[in-house]
Amino acid sequence: MTAATEIERLLATWPRTRPPLSPAHEKVYAEEYKKTRNDGAAEQPLVSRLAAYVSEWMHRKIVAVQVPGAVLEIGAGTLNHLPFEPPLPAYDIVEPFTHLFEDSPRKSSLRTIYPDIRSIPMESRYGRILSVAVLEHLTELPFAVAKSGLMLQEGGVFQAGIPGEGGFLWGTAWRMSTGIAYRLRTGLDYKTLMRHEHINTAREIVAVVQHLFADVKIRHFPLPFIHGSLFLYIEARQPRLDICREVITKGIRM
Repeated sequence: MTAATEIERLLATWPRTRPPLSPAHEKVYAEEYKKTRNDGAAEQPLVSRLAAYVSEWMHRKIVAVQVPGAVLEIGAGTLNHLPFEPPLPAYDIVEPFTHLFEDSPRKSSLRTIYPDIRSIPMESRYGRILSVAVLEHLTELPFAVAKSGLMLQEGGVFQAGIPGEGGFLWGTAWRMSTGIAYRLRTGLDYKTLMRHEHINTAREIVAVVQHLFADVKIRHFPLPFIHGSLFLYIEARQPRLDICREVITKGIRM
């Protein structure tokens, strides 16, 4: 199979559908989601605080690169990335779950809040488009990455921090930490939640970004290969505009 055929077959697997949650998982989903991601809050479980501490590596890799222009964060959640950024003149976010940030004092730092990436005008331009632990969740991953490429200004950069989903170290780590803590809190299997949430693997995400951008750098933490990675940092420049437009056109027709 050629590389071109392989990537086309991979792209054809989107949009993806999430495996359903059980009623018991649904009941605690929203509360658990906000609790585990509300960094520094008293109600945040200890294991989630430790995970947030380790995941700071992704935040710091992202802010190490600064480009003039507005910034867009995809999947801003509880706005937990904002404290890592220097003061910025224009910071937009994409976040459909408004309850995650509606009470946050950081909300005043935002310029525009979009419910999804499709609602952002195509003529919008950003110096940086970033996401932290989000791309593994997206049911329309190629569309989101392609539109990001088209919205970058000249010299702009697409940045993403992602978990090493599909790798040995990542799978072992959550089973021995977050998975145990979740079962103790809720009595439920964390694997069900992970299958519902993480529908894209790290290898798939990297393949999509490399298909849509000509200049892509990948960094692993703590070890320099996928099965030794808790997290990966992706830095992509020079979007392949024709390919991005093709993916967007297909996505609009879905």
